[in-house]
Amino acid sequence: MDNLPELRDIHLPADGVPFFPLAYGWWFLLLSIIGLIVLVKVCIWIRRTSARIYARKLLNRLRDIYDLEAVVRMSEILRRICVRKYPEAVALMGDEWISFLNDKSKHILDAETSELLKNAPFMPKDSELYSKEKQQKLWNFCYEWIGDNL
Repeated sequence: MDNLPELRDIHLPADGVPFFPLAYGWWFLLLSIIGLIVLVKVCIWIRRTSARIYARKLLNRLRDIYDLEAVVRMSEILRRICVRKYPEAVALMGDEWISFLNDKSKHILDAETSELLKNAPFMPKDSELYSKEKQQKLWNFCYEWIGDNL
């Protein structure tokens, strides 16, 4: 029995095989890659935001404490941020430290407040360089600096 005459000719599509619509497996792969990219971006954002929140929380604890020790703690917070983000700046001291902080911020420390920040660990508690107004200016600078750099 010869069935060959009963078979019809094979007709190929005129434009070839279309690329779209994609099969379900390709859609799943595409959505998985997009989901992974979004997940990585969200994790990076959470990590960056949590560091900023933590640093500002430490700084807020010092807001109403008017003491020379609070100024030293503010400097330590700035240095801890530098350990994480700018490791080359950790060893800076004096005017180099102040100029580094000013370079990395939109706001600039004035001369009196920068002297307070530089000399706070070495000053006696009753020093005339210390005042509540300078400490408040330094606190504001630290708050803004954290926002600019984390």
